[in-house]
Amino acid sequence: MSARRPPRLRAGDTVALVAPCSPTPEEELAAALPVIEAWGARPQVRPHTRDRHPVLGYLAGTDADRAADLQEALLAPDVAAVVCVRGGDGAHRTLDLLDYGALRGAPPKAFVGFSDVTALHAAFAEELDLVTFHGPGAGYFGRDPAAAEELRTTLFEPESRVRIAPPGARPLIGGTARGRLMGGNLSILADSLATPHFRASAEGGLLLLEDVGEDVSRLDRMLTQLLRSGWMNGAAGVLLGSWGKCTPDEETIRAMMRERLAPLGVPVADGFGFGHIPAQTTVPLGMTATLDADAGTLVLDEPALV
Repeated sequence: MSARRPPRLRAGDTVALVAPCSPTPEEELAAALPVIEAWGARPQVRPHTRDRHPVLGYLAGTDADRAADLQEALLAPDVAAVVCVRGGDGAHRTLDLLDYGALRGAPPKAFVGFSDVTALHAAFAEELDLVTFHGPGAGYFGRDPAAAEELRTTLFEPESRVRIAPPGARPLIGGTARGRLMGGNLSILADSLATPHFRASAEGGLLLLEDVGEDVSRLDRMLTQLLRSGWMNGAAGVLLGSWGKCTPDEETIRAMMRERLAPLGVPVADGFGFGHIPAQTTVPLGMTATLDADAGTLVLDEPALV
């Protein structure tokens, strides 16, 4: 069965913007606000979203402040959705400071992000059994209107996004499979092994994998770590997203993925349009769905929001 589904967004709802990972330039944050207003929603920039760590500039403020902003936004009764401004670094440091007991007692709400936010998606799946959304950070809204519009449609009109069929999707290894959607950034998944708040196994899952700025040798090393640890045993299927700025080229990466994943004996869909790519596809993690790798489609059992 699918995880707990949050309510859909409606006109007048408040969308909180948080920075649990790295900071976002002020101009990108400012550009996101009119986009959210055009949705008919009210953007709310949380108190520490504009912060920068006093020493470690790759972090958006201190760990405690980033965690407080995220926790308070998730608990706030006037907030309908929480959108991360970007990924980057720092999510693993943030998630250890959250009060999962308090979050379990709160009504579910939509949570959106990708890249480093993969660590938070995994923690919310494990600790809260919550459907979350692998989709664009708010910092992308102003320069990627297609990604922002797809996210808007997903959040406001979930019935229209039960069937996901990105135009570039194709089979790497054919077949069909049914399972619960999970995963995200390959680097973050590999870094999460044997840590708290991380699922012990991908068994029964439709596993999303993507990354950015990595060489094929490092992608191979990280994927092999997930395989050798046994974490991927029992996975029902795999969806491959984008490999932006990964070297040497996509064909070499595709060949490596086929070689490493074929022994699993499960369908693998390539080019599924999520991750570090313009007009990225929003995918609801925690939903049970059917993957048809040959057709390049993903069909949810039900809408991702109620």
